[in-house]
Amino acid sequence: MNITKNIEDYLKAIYNLTYEENVKKLGTNQLADFMGLTPASVSVMIKKMKDKQLVVYEKYGKIELTKSGHDIALKLIRKHRLWETFLHQHMNFSWDEVHEVAHQLEHIHSPKLIKELDNFLGNPKRDPHGDPIPDEKGEFIVETKIPLSGLMAGDFCRLVSVNDNSAVFLKYVTQLGLALSSEIEILEIREFDASMLISYDGKKENVSKKFAESIYVEKL
Repeated sequence: MNITKNIEDYLKAIYNLTYEENVKKLGTNQLADFMGLTPASVSVMIKKMKDKQLVVYEKYGKIELTKSGHDIALKLIRKHRLWETFLHQHMNFSWDEVHEVAHQLEHIHSPKLIKELDNFLGNPKRDPHGDPIPDEKGEFIVETKIPLSGLMAGDFCRLVSVNDNSAVFLKYVTQLGLALSSEIEILEIREFDASMLISYDGKKENVSKKFAESIYVEKL
């Protein structure tokens, strides 16, 4: 089966929205918004993917991955997160720089290269953003993610991953002085807009509701 780079991007986007963003009934409009494309162009591609038995879809209905589409998407995510880890650990890329380069590298089709890359890195379980890395069988750590916004004033927690992998957001997290494993205390939650006053590493910072919804923590 001829799977183009464009189709791979669609498969990964559908997987991300369905399994990581928990969109229950993914339609062409939502997929178009996520990918920055028009609904018309998405509809054309979804039809092609349906013909290749990569998705299940009826007009105006829900888009779902077939087993074949699901497996390809997981392999792409595995490659992407391994490349992000390699770039961050060995090529002096910061966590806000790795995404775009890893996106280019994930389309290389060489199972041996990825297997050797995984071994070279010591078979890591998480990427630089705290996201789980699927193994060769597509298996990975499944955890219930708790957003910072889900905690209460007085709670202590540790930053374990981020939801928004955009460079702008990650730069902002870095500017705040936060990183994976940072320990955070919630000092106050403001009733008006659900913004928070938090404390970490001896400093205090006001953060927005959007920020609190975009980082994941484990409660201490």
